[in-house]
Order: sequence, then C-alpha cells, then structure tokens
Amino acid sequence: MNETGLSEEEILSLLNDAKTKDFSYDRVLSSMCTAPHRIAVKAHMQFIESNMGDFGLFRGTHEMEKEVIRMTGNMLHCPFTEGYLTTGGTESNIQAVRSMRNLHERKHSGSRLNVVVPISAHFSFDKVSDILDIDVRKAPLDSDLKVSIEAMRSLIDENTVGLVAVAGSTEFGQVDPIRKISELALEKVLPLHIDAAFGGFVLPFLEQEHVFDFSLPGVTSIAIDPHKMGLSTIPSGILLFREFKHLRCLKAHTPYLTVDSQYTMTGTRSGAAVAATFAVMKFLGKEGYTETVSKCMEMTRYLLRKAAEIGVEPVIDPVINVVALKVPEPAVMRATLSREYNWHVSITQDPKALRLVIMPHMSCEMIDMFMADLTKVLGPVSSSKSEQKWENEQK
Repeated sequence: MNETGLSEEEILSLLNDAKTKDFSYDRVLSSMCTAPHRIAVKAHMQFIESNMGDFGLFRGTHEMEKEVIRMTGNMLHCPFTEGYLTTGGTESNIQAVRSMRNLHERKHSGSRLNVVVPISAHFSFDKVSDILDIDVRKAPLDSDLKVSIEAMRSLIDENTVGLVAVAGSTEFGQVDPIRKISELALEKVLPLHIDAAFGGFVLPFLEQEHVFDFSLPGVTSIAIDPHKMGLSTIPSGILLFREFKHLRCLKAHTPYLTVDSQYTMTGTRSGAAVAATFAVMKFLGKEGYTETVSKCMEMTRYLLRKAAEIGVEPVIDPVINVVALKVPEPAVMRATLSREYNWHVSITQDPKALRLVIMPHMSCEMIDMFMADLTKVLGPVSSSKSEQKWENEQK
C-alpha cells in the first residue's frame, strides 16, 4: 500500500488499464454469463451498501428478496416456496445437499453418506463432496447425454441422502428425464434437487414445454441463477425449497445481529444483487424473458444452419441455447481460435466437441464473423472427412 493516496484521476487510469485486459463479451462464445440489463445495473448501484446478512437493518431490501422468491416460485410452479438469494449455483448446490444431509436419519454411525448425481453435473458437486465429507456418486449418461435412470437406481443405498438432476447441463444444455427421476425419488423417499442454474431462466420461456420444476411432486429444491439468462448482476443466485423444513435445518444462531438467526451459507450477502434481480424481473416480466430466450434460440438455429453449410454438425440437437459442434481436435481448434482470431470458446469432455453458448450479447453478425474464422481454422477438410475424424477421436 502506498503511503499517500492517489488522485481520483490516477485511480481511474489504473482501473481503465485493468479493464483493457479483460475480454469483451463481443468475442466471448463460452460464457453462461452476459452483460447485465441496464435496469439491473442501476438497481445494483443504488443498493450497493445493503447487507442481507443483517437484513433487519435493510428491511426494504429484504422485502425485495421475498418478492424475488415469490416471483421465482410462481415461475417454477410453487407459489409458497422458501429460500434466499445466493452467490450462484455453486453455493445453492452446496446448501441443497447440506440440507439433505442434515435431514437424513443415519442408520449406521460412522458410515459415509452419499448423494447420487449425473456424471454431467456441474463441478460444484466435487466441492460438495469435499466440504460436506460425503460421497458424490456419478451416474453415467445414455446416448442422448441424459442421465440413466437405472444407473441412478443402482447407486442408491441406505446411506444415500438424496438425488440430483440437471435442467440445462453446463456442457451440452441437456435436460435430464426429471419426471422419471421425481418418481424414483418418491419411491425411495429421497429429496430431489434440480440444478437449473442456467436452464431455469430458459426452459419456462421456450415454445416446447419441459417439465422440470416443482410441478413434479418429487422435486424438493431448485437452484436457478439470475446472473445468467436472468440478466441480473453478478453474483445473483437463488435457492428454493418446496417446504420450510428443508431450509430450517440450515439455521444458525446470530446473537449479535438485528435478526437472531440465518439460514444462509455466507454471512454478509449482497443487497445490491437482490435489488438488481428484483428490478430486472419486474422490468422484463414473462413477455420480456420470452423475447430474450426466443432471440437466443433464433441465433442458435442460425448458427446451426451456418455450421451445416461448412459440413459441421452438432453432437445433439440443442435443447436450449448451448451448442456442441463436432469438429476434429476440439482443443486445438479452441487454442487456434483464441490465439489467431481472439475468439473465446470452450470444449466439452465426453464426447469432445467445440462448445458455444448463445447468449443475449451475441448477434447474427457476430456468428457470421465467428463462422468465417472457424471455416479458416477447419481448412480444406471436407465435411465427410471431418465427421469421420471426429468419430475416430471419440473411440
């Protein structure tokens, strides 16, 4: 730390220098976050000092949080949900499994508990295992990259505390067979958590209906992130429980605050993120979100048409605005696109493919520029040879 403070002009210059080193979203095709809506930014700045860790001091902000929970619960077919705003899907997933663990009646002292998840589950569940000291059993996927129900069933035993399904997987955007998993959860009398961190603000606004939420009786909790397709500011996540008992078991006594207890994982929480989420959900409404999702899906279909023109196919037909393209040597492709053309994309692991997320900051013009550069990287490889090389690489 310097002895004397710098001038505002010097600080702004340092900030601008740092900002130039960040990548702009107009060259990013790999992120599940995007530029927040302008109304969310205004609300965030207005409530920048609000701390929801001691919400007795910030009653107006707390009322907005309760309204966000109510609106999101209605969107997910349960108007009387319990929950709170988190920092995002990772915290929500940890807390959901922690609730499962705390409610579980241990049959044998000293036995290691477990939770059953799809192998496509977000890497946050590896953190769950470490933090909560439970086994995370990963069930394989079927040919459509959805979790196998029978595989999940085979992993359940008397030490299983709950099940997890994914509504919009990080790599492929796939939705697990949640109706059947709900039935399995009811049969085994286990809680079921849905990780809809990305898909939660997409699936309700698609033309095709996807049943994944509290309309299914076996679903006990849902993670959904407003800072992704909800267009709120970072960090904005939501954890919802169907019943208060699942939240109550997370209670911690807080004797020196204006409230005597917390149910959250973090103590200090951003009231600014609460205000931003409240503002953008109220501003856009169902109509605005439907328009946003429709635009992203139109661009997704546009990208697929452009890819087909150069002989590149998707691994699966996209369910939401996440596309995995079959290209030879995806890791090399990603590195070349980044190094030579300044495009930021990612790759999937199994099967390996080039992964693109079609977010609101994108446009058809941006897709045209990307596809032109992808064509250069692919080179003179014919579509049939490219497809055959991709298939050989998966074997």
